Amino acid sequence: QVQLVESGGGLVQTGGSLRLSCAVSGSIVSDNDMGWYRQAPGKQRDWVAFISSGGYTTYPSSVKGRFTISRDNAKNTVYLQMNSLKPEDTAVYYCNRASNYQYSWGQGTQVTVSS
Repeated sequence: QVQLVESGGGLVQTGGSLRLSCAVSGSIVSDNDMGWYRQAPGKQRDWVAFISSGGYTTYPSSVKGRFTISRDNAKNTVYLQMNSLKPEDTAVYYCNRASNYQYSWGQGTQVTVSS
């Protein structure tokens, strides 16, 4: 059974940075397209970063140039480096497989950006 464990969230001021980690067990991250997602209170879950099995990355315009997704194959972990954070980035962040078949969601990690 695949487990996703997100960590690294916290409280940061506007303009600050955070690095999120997603440790994956039961699946090999480099064999899959992976993504980071976020869900703010009262809103749907949206994707914020994508990395293909081949290493291609893409982002929505809302975070492009500020967020960077990467992975460490040896640690089977996916990362999200977030810079120039804004209050609207406040949400619970999750990682998951980026496909129609997704794993059970982890607990996520809370990111709060104060103005």
